[in-house]
Amino acid sequence: MADHVAERPEYAGDFEGTVHVEYTPHPDDGVADPGEIVWTWVPFEEDHNRGKDRPVLVVGSDGKWLLALILTSKDHDRDAADEARWGRVWLDIGSGAWDRDGRPSEVRLDRVLRIDPAQVRREGAVIGEDVFNQVAAELHKLKS
Repeated sequence: MADHVAERPEYAGDFEGTVHVEYTPHPDDGVADPGEIVWTWVPFEEDHNRGKDRPVLVVGSDGKWLLALILTSKDHDRDAADEARWGRVWLDIGSGAWDRDGRPSEVRLDRVLRIDPAQVRREGAVIGEDVFNQVAAELHKLKS
């Protein structure tokens, strides 16, 4: 999928605080659940009115908002020092059905998004519970 930059108003802002992570995927029920990777519009950090469609891992909720982490197929191990300098923390999660080319993915732990459930484009896949638990453990270490 090509990157598409879009204009979107009214982002609720990134979530700050402790995420109460839960693994409760229910694929194909039409609702994005924790443990599922879905596609949605993700605002840029520097300008929340601009962003692009990306895959995210749903990890919990905050009232009416889904809480999610950005996924990428870019290997940040190669530029780990530069990413750390900017405060970005990535965790390898392997490959899965969410990437049609089967590329390994990484999840970004330092930025927790608040996603409007109505903005979810489609359900992508369920991540394995062991990998989800690893993401949860690393997220809690970082955000505690």
